[in-house]
Amino acid sequence: MSGAVEAKLAELGLTLPAVVPPLAAYQPAVQSGVYVYTAGQLPMVEGKLPVTGKVGAEVTPEEAKDLARTCALNALAAVKSVTGDLDRIARVVKVVGFVASASDFTGQPAVLNGASELLGAVLGDKGVHARSAVGVTVLPLDAPVEVEIQVELTEA
Repeated sequence: MSGAVEAKLAELGLTLPAVVPPLAAYQPAVQSGVYVYTAGQLPMVEGKLPVTGKVGAEVTPEEAKDLARTCALNALAAVKSVTGDLDRIARVVKVVGFVASASDFTGQPAVLNGASELLGAVLGDKGVHARSAVGVTVLPLDAPVEVEIQVELTEA
């Protein structure tokens, strides 16, 4: 099923990827009532990380911003896997992003703008959200960025 949200993705030159398989004992997304919570989404592209390392060292902030955008796209795929239709998104409530950071890197909010800007471009006002941007020492698979989202759904 494809609707207005996926049409907007296509207009932006993007396609919804396949859901990234879990790396451990969890689900990519779960629905509870009118909310969907995604697991942390890595910037996987066709089953692998395009780049690894710390932001501010091996990875530039600009590269990391693009990776955060990929994470958000993967999060939307996870949401669709439990809802069947991205047009059911009433709004993105919260985005939490983790940035594997060099010890002197403090630009985590700018990196996470990649995810926030994608959600805004795709969902318009429904994509406006609260957000946390957290610097961490290391992420799974040495990923530079990880993003999770919480969305509220319209009634089915």
